[in-house]
Amino acid sequence: MIRKNIAIITGASSGLGKEFVKILVKDKGVDEIWAIARKQEKLDLLKKDCGTKVQTFSVDLSNNKEIIDFSYNLECNNPKILYLINNAGFAKFCSYNDLNLKDSINMIDLNVSGTVSMGLISIPYMEKGARILNIASQASFQPLPYQNLYSSTKAFIRNYSRALNIELKDQGIYVTTVCPGWMDTNLFDRAIIGAKKATNNFPFMVTPDKVAEKAIDDSKKRKDISIYGWYTKLSHIVAKFLPQKLMMKIWLKQQGL
Repeated sequence: MIRKNIAIITGASSGLGKEFVKILVKDKGVDEIWAIARKQEKLDLLKKDCGTKVQTFSVDLSNNKEIIDFSYNLECNNPKILYLINNAGFAKFCSYNDLNLKDSINMIDLNVSGTVSMGLISIPYMEKGARILNIASQASFQPLPYQNLYSSTKAFIRNYSRALNIELKDQGIYVTTVCPGWMDTNLFDRAIIGAKKATNNFPFMVTPDKVAEKAIDDSKKRKDISIYGWYTKLSHIVAKFLPQKLMMKIWLKQQGL
């Protein structure tokens, strides 16, 4: 049985995830793209837009049982995973007490546990030259008041991914942490909830296609971190030198909080 070369992309139905699909659907080395998202109707539209190379899977990645159920597809098909792109995640721009317990834990489960779980079930199907791209954020560079939970989950992804990259080098598998700044995606539809104190200034917003292109290129160059845009790169550098208390003061002033 000939093993198919596949790319798995989570959060694939829109935004940055869809841009990754559009890039990799043109890659002749990729036989199939396994696109994962929660809503099947959006996945159906993705398949219609991007063609039969895209295979869709409706999975709630905040639910560990659904991830285990998805893993049976890997067991049955035994593919070679060339790319795992962990893009699924969500944010809420608000104070801690604007979020109920369910939403708070769901954010951790999706942003953190979902990413880790997808790696654990996928790595056994990866060989030398395979790549993992985990989507972190500019928000991972420092603590962010009134976005505290989201920034903390992305700080986890950044640290976890860079350490995992070292651990997997002996197998020839490379992990790239993607740290976008503000992107024009539907993340804002879920993130902005009308909270009294919240993130409200989104400077130097970019389109997700540019971020995806650079992320794939940086992954091919075996870089362990991918940052698009001068503003985000500057933020990364400044966060290395300024105390976190000062960084938080700058953030609050920028947001008018």
